[in-house]
Amino acid sequence: MSKQTRHCFLLLLAAFIWGLAFVSQSKGMDYMGPLTFNGVRSLIGAFVLTIYLCIKRKAEGEKVRKLDWPLTIKAGVLCGLALTTASALQQYGIMTTTVGKAGFITTLYIIFVPIAGIFFRKKVPGVVWLGAVMAAVGMYLLCMTESLRLGTGDILIFLCAIVFTAHILLVDKYAPQTDGVVISCIQFTVCGIICTGGALLFEHPTFGQLAGGIGSLLYAGVLSCGVAYTLQIVGQDGVNPTVAAVLLSLESVFATIAGWVCYKIGFLTTDQTMTARQVAGCAIVFAAVILVQLPAKWFERKKKEV
Repeated sequence: MSKQTRHCFLLLLAAFIWGLAFVSQSKGMDYMGPLTFNGVRSLIGAFVLTIYLCIKRKAEGEKVRKLDWPLTIKAGVLCGLALTTASALQQYGIMTTTVGKAGFITTLYIIFVPIAGIFFRKKVPGVVWLGAVMAAVGMYLLCMTESLRLGTGDILIFLCAIVFTAHILLVDKYAPQTDGVVISCIQFTVCGIICTGGALLFEHPTFGQLAGGIGSLLYAGVLSCGVAYTLQIVGQDGVNPTVAAVLLSLESVFATIAGWVCYKIGFLTTDQTMTARQVAGCAIVFAAVILVQLPAKWFERKKKEV
């Protein structure tokens, strides 16, 4: 197996883990409040990444990268505030919508990121606008009911995708200047502290609740926050960015399949079945996400040939 094939597999595994994380988030709500779940899983994720960083730095020895700590802490705190907001919206939203819909709506950040370039005076390619129109059509089919009403959970997940867009732009700004893994560790710590503080004030969690949802917490904290993030970092090394983005986008597909399977076997009590119209909406949203990630030069070449 070549290095590129192996790394593509790691990215696919990361997408699979993230897809199933939507199931663990939904199941976790059977035992505790959204802030409690987010707080504990973020602290677990920070702990896992701290271990990873210690091992990595020890292995690098004298070659370890020197960091601008004031800048790194600033980046981690800002990313942590954005992550706290996005994850809270997502967790509250997933309480009243299906796992599959949450997965597909969340991936809209891939389309929102290039559109956000308008605010930085960057030209937005025509293909991005086409993707945005396709995403809007897909969202209509996926979320709108016969009474033309958008569910509260869907609105919260949509807002979550917008905040994740801001989060990605922050990471894009600061990651090249420092260590992305350190930023992630700090952001999980910030998110964990804020959400845990909110949980103690408003949700009053008990050890019984944490014990009941320990499986979901460990999956979301260790695998989703810690392991999958590391797989992404390792997997993207030497892999075409477009291929990497497409593979990671499959988390929405995995979320839909996992949600349906878990409902059928009784692991989830909320009906995760989608109508033919909603499946068509998912397909259009996914096609839009893939279209936006294709290199602009592909379309320029086609234009020149015409």
